[in-house]
Amino acid sequence: MKKQAYLNTTATCNSRITAIRDTMEILSGKWKFHIIGTLLQSDKMRFMDLIREVEGIGAKMLSKELQDLEMNHLVSRTVLNTKPITVEYQITEYGRTLEPIINEIANWGTEYRKSIYGSTKQEK
Repeated sequence: MKKQAYLNTTATCNSRITAIRDTMEILSGKWKFHIIGTLLQSDKMRFMDLIREVEGIGAKMLSKELQDLEMNHLVSRTVLNTKPITVEYQITEYGRTLEPIINEIANWGTEYRKSIYGSTKQEK
């Protein structure tokens, strides 16, 4: 006899699932955590600095991801009055609320690497 799956449909559960879905939608993709983590480590960064720091990302993808993060109030964009025009990106105060989550993900990754490889060295 098969057991019936139990679905918790309480308002609290539905609210939590919605919040998780929203968070995953905002932070989804290969690059957003890397971009946010990079910006958390510095005050302001120019576009080309981010290209160099976020290894493997292309200019078009970085531009798209920065637009998404800016739209969600996690990153601010400042256009400086220079020639040629310079653009700086900075994590917002609201974006800084992700710092403990990013730190925990980094800690988890370090521990995972230790459990698999027996050390924290970078394996490629």
